[in-house]
Amino acid sequence: QVQLVESGGGLVQPGGSLRLSCAVSESRFRLNSMGWYRQAPGKQRELVAYINSGGTTNYADSVKGRFNISLDTAKNTGYLQMNSLKPEDTAVYSCNAEMSYGIARFNSWGQGTQVTVSS
Repeated sequence: QVQLVESGGGLVQPGGSLRLSCAVSESRFRLNSMGWYRQAPGKQRELVAYINSGGTTNYADSVKGRFNISLDTAKNTGYLQMNSLKPEDTAVYSCNAEMSYGIARFNSWGQGTQVTVSS
């Protein structure tokens, strides 16, 4: 089973920035699209940002203008750049990717990484 390995979470002050990374564990799999989700305590998981290999992106209204999602297909890695962070951005962030190997399609989740925005 192909895995996604996340990194980049942590504690940051309001107004600060963090960059999350999500790497496909095996290079033979092609990364086709990626979504970043977050779940705060007591709340439902929500889609924060999405990108496909054609460059089409979508963002939740709450993060538009502050977050940027990108894909580096050469490195089989997706990124979520988070700027102007607010306390309400505090959550566990998880990546989800659709990948292919030949004609086969795969979907996997990262392990999740905690982002805490606090002074």
